[in-house]
Amino acid sequence: MSGAPFHPLTEEQRAHFSWLTAPHLVKVIAALEAAEPHSARFVGGCVRDSLLGAKPKDFDVATALTPDAATAALKAAGLGVAPTGVEHGTVTAIADHKGVEVTTLRADVSTDGRRATVAFTRDWATDAGRRDFTVNAIYLTPDAKLYDPVGGVADAMAKRVRFIGAPEARIREDYLRILRFFRFSARFCETFDAAGLAACAALKDGMK
Repeated sequence: MSGAPFHPLTEEQRAHFSWLTAPHLVKVIAALEAAEPHSARFVGGCVRDSLLGAKPKDFDVATALTPDAATAALKAAGLGVAPTGVEHGTVTAIADHKGVEVTTLRADVSTDGRRATVAFTRDWATDAGRRDFTVNAIYLTPDAKLYDPVGGVADAMAKRVRFIGAPEARIREDYLRILRFFRFSARFCETFDAAGLAACAALKDGMK
């Protein structure tokens, strides 16, 4: 698999990741890793918010396992599974009456400005590249190592919301990302990323 190097959490950062030992999360990760070692990582808001010292509200797991394989692995461990978005690669694992979204690594095949047709992949960097902002494409392994292929950690620390790659390309894939740019910027930033703001202004008619 391609990708950037892994960086262990610092002691200061670790203080905000105590949830790594939450029993329901441990059970979900253990089930997936029993089917294939090193096949599951946390991603998205739970990693981003914890890096910023905030308490995550929910938890998302990315996996190299296909939805069918993930479902089989979770059931084999005695956990519940709901096919909440299986056509897009997402199932919800249920452990200790708590839900955890588990999504197979994906690559965009085509987009229509709102919805994407996806293919499953085993490449973590490809999965990162299809996401919206760098701060939402930071992965964390179960043993507390950050995988950061698009520079999201530096942007999170700088409180910068930046599109992955060319902002115009990310917006044309899904015009809802214009709203998300302003929502995340309002939450985390003191100023707007200039390239992102310019792209949002140039492509605003796509919101229709």
